[in-house]
Amino acid sequence: MEFLECQDPGESSSMKILVISLAGIGDTLFATPLIHELRANFPDATLDALVLWGGAKQVLEGNPHLNNIFQRNLLRGERVAAMKLIASLRRGKYDVSINTYPQSRIHYRFVAGAIRARQRLSHTYHSANLLDRWLATKTIPQSYEMHSIENNLALLGLLGKKPILPNHDYELYLSDAERAWASEHVNGKALKGARLMGVHVGSGGTKNLALRRWPLNSYEALFQKLQQTNPELRILLFGGPEEAEAHRLLMSEGQFANLMQPPTKSIRQAAALIARCDLFLSVDTSLMHVASGMKVPHQIVIETPSWNQTIAPYRNPYTLVPNPAVNGKNLELYRYDGNGLRGTDQQLRDWMSSVSVDSVHQAVTGALEK
Repeated sequence: MEFLECQDPGESSSMKILVISLAGIGDTLFATPLIHELRANFPDATLDALVLWGGAKQVLEGNPHLNNIFQRNLLRGERVAAMKLIASLRRGKYDVSINTYPQSRIHYRFVAGAIRARQRLSHTYHSANLLDRWLATKTIPQSYEMHSIENNLALLGLLGKKPILPNHDYELYLSDAERAWASEHVNGKALKGARLMGVHVGSGGTKNLALRRWPLNSYEALFQKLQQTNPELRILLFGGPEEAEAHRLLMSEGQFANLMQPPTKSIRQAAALIARCDLFLSVDTSLMHVASGMKVPHQIVIETPSWNQTIAPYRNPYTLVPNPAVNGKNLELYRYDGNGLRGTDQQLRDWMSSVSVDSVHQAVTGALEK
């Protein structure tokens, strides 16, 4: 398989399908069962993917069902390079483009409109208007009652198809070298024989979603408490550049003997190491879905205003730590309408502060006892 950024897709006598996933890394993971179903339903098709983020491209690397992966930040990157990529994809004359779920911002459907596939499939979102009817030629309603993976699989009906695989799950194809690296790391002196808890203190950086982070001082208090109650536990910090400052503060002065920051260089290395953890703690983030895809035995998820059934860990056991301030108002505070979380910055911080350290500690120790 070839990984491209700006190469012309070329001509093919078979059907040509482009999967467009321009939202987050976790959202690209949601698309992987659909990609597998498209390959199963259209075995001779040219099946390509277009993603925005480098991390999303990493998620798809090694996927045996794709012919090509195209990656470019079309919203923030160099405009000329973005236009060249769009033009090359348009020359590819795709029969079908599919905007996967959830991609509520109309900008994503503008990309599909510019590529001009003969059929352009999408969901209908709350923010839909007359322009959406031109940008997407066929749509189905979104559902907050179904997981995002199931919302994606429902798009097959627009092509006259239905799921034919016996089951579905996140698909992330790690190499033997990546798994061997993780194995070597956990068998090192510092971690050998220890119970491992992965932690992602981040929460994404688009819109105002960074405000759904659980406070850093709450994580500090939790780590201190776990150091006392579960001294055999090793806590591994995962994340990218957006979490660098938080990690620096947590690791400063060696205040936690049980806290470590693994030297992961990619989301694929992180996934391989997360797969070796006994449990994983986070809010609803891309790494929460990586942990679910890697089948970590148990996940602890701190409820945020953006939490809903469409983004729960899929087919993996988890404990949701309730947010008393949100109190069931999730869909009032956040919907897939192109907007951020509702509420002022201070309100959002206060809501996340309402989740107590004791409630998270209880969930972690309960999982460890199991």
